[in-house]
Formats: sequence, structure tokens, C-alpha cells
Amino acid sequence: MSGWLGPDEWQALALSLKVATWATLAALPLGLFVAHALARWEFPGKQVLNGLVHLPLVLPPVVTGYLLLLTFNPTAPVGGALQAVGISFAFRWTGAALAAGVMGFPLMVRAMRLSIEAVDPKLEQAAATLGASRVWVFLTVTLPLILPGVLAGVILGFAKAMGEFGATITFVSNIPGQTQTLPSAIYAFLQVPGGEGAALRLVLISVAVAMGALLASELLARRLAKRVGGA
Repeated sequence: MSGWLGPDEWQALALSLKVATWATLAALPLGLFVAHALARWEFPGKQVLNGLVHLPLVLPPVVTGYLLLLTFNPTAPVGGALQAVGISFAFRWTGAALAAGVMGFPLMVRAMRLSIEAVDPKLEQAAATLGASRVWVFLTVTLPLILPGVLAGVILGFAKAMGEFGATITFVSNIPGQTQTLPSAIYAFLQVPGGEGAALRLVLISVAVAMGALLASELLARRLAKRVGGA
């Protein structure tokens, strides 16, 4: 692939993989916790939390990116506090990962929540009556049953992170080698004469990643349905 892609294209692909991987790994624990809370718990503000989780799906990505910039730029209270301990997001690849994680988070949570809701609560209650703690019930009963749904959520979150553009370019700009991911590189190549070939190659890679993620997610969803239906 390195012979087919130029140095700038390869750099954008490598950075996209890095950003999407870290975005997905960082969002996974929180996504699983939120999905379980929305599926199993009743608490004040549950609908507000559900709305906030899905807000990036309905907001223009540029708005999400601008809100991240307002929150995490070094002159903001949150951004300044993080900067003081050596954590920086604005105009860095870490910021691209944060933006990608935020945009992919709703898809990840939704897939996991649906898989948790498909599990019969009586199975969890039976384990609890035997003296198992909530954490142990989740690890030994719930998690094995929802694993296909978790994997589907991870795949969808990763694919969304790979394709994120609006929030990323607003938050961290389009700096080659630092924040220029696949979508940003495609945009940049289309702005210069003769860049159509490079843009097309990156488009084909993006389509392949997206289609692969959707097919994998569908296969895992079917596997989950068969498992639950046969239980």
C-alpha cells in the first residue's frame, strides 16, 4: 500500500488509524458504563443523560467541534487546568482523538444498550440471589451475553472515528502530520489542482473501511439475535 499511496496520503492514513484506535479505546469503558446505566437503572435525569449522549448525532459536527474548542482550549478553565498537568487537546492529534471519540460515542452506546436490553433480567437476578455482587454478575453473566453487541459498538465507533471531519477540523484544524486525518486530507487534496487522484485513493480507502465496519456490525448483530433467541 505504501507504493500506491504517496507520503502525505500514507501519513494521513496512519494518523487516522492512530486517532480512531485511541478514540475507540478511550470511549469504550465509559460507553459500556453509560449503556448499562441507561438499560438497567432508573435515576433522576436519565432522559437528560440519554439526550446528551445522542446530541452529537443531531448537532452539526461543526457545532460539536466549536464546543470542544471552547471547553478545551488552553485559555478556558477546563483546558487550562489540563494544560497545567501536561494534557493538551487543542490543535493536536489528541484533540482529533477526542473529537472522533465524542462523535462515535452515541453509536457505540446505542449498540451496547440494545444488546444489554436483549438480555433477560431474570438471568442477572438469579445470579444475584446466589450472593454475587452487581459487578460480578455483570462480568460473569451480562458481559459474555452482550459481547457481540459490545464488539459491534466498538466497530461502529471506530468507523465513525475514521470518518469524522467537521468536529475534528473545527477543533484541531487541518495540520499535515499532526491533525490531518483521512477526511481532512481528502478535503485538502480537493482544494489544489491535480489533487483529485490522491483524494480518490483516500476515498476508496474510506469506503472500504466503512463498508467493512457495517458488514462486521451486521454479522455481529445477527449473531447476537441468534444467541438471545436460542437462550
